[in-house]
Amino acid sequence: MAKPKKQPRPKAVTPKGFRDYFGEEVTQRTEMLRTIAGVYHRYGFDALESSAVETVEALGKFLPDVDRPNEGVFAWQEFDEGGNGDWMALRYDLTAPLARVYAQHRNDLPTPYRRYAMGPVWRNEKPGPGRYRQFYQCDADTVGTASMAADAEICAMLSDTLETVGIPRGDYLVRVNNRKVLDGVLEAVDHNRVYDREAILRTIDKFDKVGEIGVLELLTSGRQDQSGAFIEGVGLTKTMAEPVLAFLTSKTNDQGKTLANLRYAIGNSKIGAEGVAELEQIGALLDAGGYGSDRIEIDPSVVRGLGYYTGPVYEAELTFEICDEKGRKRQFGSVSGGGRYDDLVKRFTGQEVPATGISIGVDRLLAALREKGRLSAQATGPVVVTVMDRDRMADYQAMVAELRNAGIRAEVYLGNPKNFGNQLKYADKRNSPIAVIEGGDEKANGIVQIKDLILGAKIAESATLEEWKERPSQFEVPRDELVAKVREILDSQD
Repeated sequence: MAKPKKQPRPKAVTPKGFRDYFGEEVTQRTEMLRTIAGVYHRYGFDALESSAVETVEALGKFLPDVDRPNEGVFAWQEFDEGGNGDWMALRYDLTAPLARVYAQHRNDLPTPYRRYAMGPVWRNEKPGPGRYRQFYQCDADTVGTASMAADAEICAMLSDTLETVGIPRGDYLVRVNNRKVLDGVLEAVDHNRVYDREAILRTIDKFDKVGEIGVLELLTSGRQDQSGAFIEGVGLTKTMAEPVLAFLTSKTNDQGKTLANLRYAIGNSKIGAEGVAELEQIGALLDAGGYGSDRIEIDPSVVRGLGYYTGPVYEAELTFEICDEKGRKRQFGSVSGGGRYDDLVKRFTGQEVPATGISIGVDRLLAALREKGRLSAQATGPVVVTVMDRDRMADYQAMVAELRNAGIRAEVYLGNPKNFGNQLKYADKRNSPIAVIEGGDEKANGIVQIKDLILGAKIAESATLEEWKERPSQFEVPRDELVAKVREILDSQD
């Protein structure tokens, strides 16, 4: 009889496009999100935790760059007893779920409804360097008001958030534009909608990369890129392309002149005039709140990609330089974006419900704070009570209980206690601040040894023998002073 074939062991690998987060990273993210939540709360926003799973129907067709939502999301079909199936999917952002929540609970929610949400989202896209299929977002939205004061408030709150988490003024800029202005420009260019408007929008979005001449070439007959490949143009005449170029070059150091240039770019477009007027309102409100152009500015080059934006759009860009993987200097770039989306809730209710909001890329902002050396949260391990005599485990558990009851993170070493050196190695690997030692002699004399592992490591790195004598890193104290001494050492480490 043949031997049954052994089942192969599963491979211990992270799925492609996903990653694992360990102690310090999780601690830093938690601390940053707590800080951001404090700013949002101060502005009057309430927390919302919506389901991580939505119906594909509820998510809609708003995922960037795909025609069908289940092409870009992790989706599956659930069948009922009758064999009827509904498609479900992991949320790809935090805005589409908000639209569903508001439509479902609008009779119980205040209007306007201010909410913030933080959590993971999932996108079934091709992963790449720094691009994962699961990542964190941090959103804030106001639903139920068409007032430009809501948009100005979102921009102000984004500015305050960046400064509060540790991005100083001068190292960031919140840039504001309006999709209505862009629609007005497109109307001025192609009133009869003969040309591909999406192609024109994609070309406008390349302004930062190819400049004014490059945009003109792409809008008209085409251009060769750096690799020598020829990129087909949209086919506009130079005269038709003029409003686009006027729009893209309208920004000046004076907000009033920028708005005047935008009025010229939109020509006689009614929708464009609405957009310029809205930008003017936002600018005046921000000025009244003390938010100058060093923090928030009107910038016509901001073109958000998602199809549901209907009015003002915003982007927070970090302006300080970093070196890329090839050692070249470049600006850090965008960490947040958003805008007004007045049609999203309408899919559920049939009635237009105005809404506006932002989304912060949590991993991007964490990377920026790391680059600036602004991450103070450290994953400090617990106080480790070592085990010198396994028969006295109850004594060690009593010590841990006292420390925990005093609000101090602590644990008993649960490995093989035979080698004391391994216990200290374990404490080092846990990034523990203190080790507590009580052998038979200490027990008999009613004392404990408390070792300051942080100070001990610093002394071992650089101290002379005399400094060792002056700065002891191990203390002998009466057993009943254990908690007080541990707290004293922890305070000194802070």
